[in-house]
Amino acid sequence: MGDLASPAATARLAVVPLGATEQHGPHLPLGTDTAIAVALAEGLVATRGDAVVAPALPYGSSGEHAGFPGTLSIGQDALRLVLLELARSWDGPMLFVCAHGGNAEPLAAALHELPDARGWTPTFSGDAHAGHVETSLMLALAPEHVGAAREPGNAAPLAELLPAMRAGGVRAVAPNGILGDPTRASAAEGRELLARAIADLVAFTADWLDP
Repeated sequence: MGDLASPAATARLAVVPLGATEQHGPHLPLGTDTAIAVALAEGLVATRGDAVVAPALPYGSSGEHAGFPGTLSIGQDALRLVLLELARSWDGPMLFVCAHGGNAEPLAAALHELPDARGWTPTFSGDAHAGHVETSLMLALAPEHVGAAREPGNAAPLAELLPAMRAGGVRAVAPNGILGDPTRASAAEGRELLARAIADLVAFTADWLDP
């Protein structure tokens, strides 16, 4: 949408990718979550004639990654306000496609005040951060940005790690920033994950706007 002139920006539905700028281990780019959110949003819009992908929001609530180089966080309160203002400025429904778990609470809080907006987050089974899932997705989307030196991190279930993470962030449980094991990730699996997620997103949007 950022490349359109104003008279051409007449789509009914604005799809806003919500990402983050944060560490994803030593092998994935800081913009991993944003890249995934954009790919999902583009996959949805390709199936609809009434939607447009808005410029992605590359900053989110990433306090759990504090202390790692490159992480930029605007916090939960600021993110909630940004989402509110974005949706209120659009003359029509708005869908936030969120690919960063830290954005979930401020997104939910904003949606309580936005009757014409919805939020959607993909559900990927497997590890939690910069591991097999996200590395596979990035191998499918931007293999040139995936480093060859992949190393395993802390692969314990996220529920077991949360108490320590709440106290000391990701660094307290994974000094390399990885929650999972990216060593066997593949582009083929990434493409399958993307296809399934986009299909779920298409169905979600149809249930909302095309009852």
